[in-house]
Amino acid sequence: MSDRSPRRILFLSHSHVFGPFRVGSHHYARTLARSGVDVVHLSTPVSLAHRLTGRVDRATAGALPRGPRRDADGVTHVVPRTSLPRPYGPFRVERELQRQGLGTTFDAVLLDQPLLWDDSVRRLAPRLVYRPTDLYPDGTKADLQARIVADADGVVATSTEVLRALGALSAPSLVLTNGVDAARFSPDEGATARARRAVYVGALDARFDWTRVVAWANEHPDVTFAIAGPAATPPTMLPHNIEVLGPVPYADLPALLHGARVGLLPLSDDPLNTGRSPMKLYEYLAAGLAVVARGTPVLRSEESAGVFTYAASENADAVLDRALTHPSPNVAGRARAARESWDAKAAALLRFVDSLPAR
Repeated sequence: MSDRSPRRILFLSHSHVFGPFRVGSHHYARTLARSGVDVVHLSTPVSLAHRLTGRVDRATAGALPRGPRRDADGVTHVVPRTSLPRPYGPFRVERELQRQGLGTTFDAVLLDQPLLWDDSVRRLAPRLVYRPTDLYPDGTKADLQARIVADADGVVATSTEVLRALGALSAPSLVLTNGVDAARFSPDEGATARARRAVYVGALDARFDWTRVVAWANEHPDVTFAIAGPAATPPTMLPHNIEVLGPVPYADLPALLHGARVGLLPLSDDPLNTGRSPMKLYEYLAAGLAVVARGTPVLRSEESAGVFTYAASENADAVLDRALTHPSPNVAGRARAARESWDAKAAALLRFVDSLPAR
């Protein structure tokens, strides 16, 4: 890191680190903290309304720290608690930082959660970078996003589609796709070919295509399909060869992936999938899996590295067949994933932030 690199960075993120998922801001925060940056990671407040309506269950809420929590990597995490969800109520980022005794002076703010925008954020640092990770075509987040873009010093998007959706920008911009902690997911050397087992890890919401997975399972009764994620609500009776595992802790993911031959990204028709840069793509590859994904402007075939995409239901079965016969473990995929390390992404992010004029 150069002498000009920011030494104190605030992440304003959509997700906290105390659940089963890891998102880009968690990896950037970890990587930067290990390099000596003082990092504070503040995530979307958990409100009383969330708890009363069951959107956040009692056990999950009880496991969240009530004050700043510094982890082993040196990142200070804050999960605010409020009465009303954002953007409603009196919550302000600056006030929360003061209340937690964390100070309000940073070299840069990296914001990926539009709901955390308020008029205090701009005062916290001379450089404000908006880091959109999803498409917000309408609604409250779209309105807030427009205000953020108008005030940001730079934009770092996770895909070209996410950047394109922002329209014409006056601020400098960069596309940085999500990366991977390849060493964490790499299997043991000399592993033998794996059983005919396919795995999916991630959210099981409207962006996930249950119908496609059921069809695959019916067409391939000799293949086991392991589906891991919270709040699983399959739309129909499932074939015997689909295992619904529930949420799997991040620490346990490598072992789960090492027991599979193929990683699945069965994206639905939801238009929000158009701009997604799924973190699991490179985690699957780093773990030695071939990958089958529905093709999008972001997700494209790279068969030499074991990435196979389908464009419609008519060829999805044939694509899965090709992935199942790809060399296992997928050594070429592991080499491909190694080029997408979070260390390299964090270095590129810091270079971009350094290039922005301070206000």
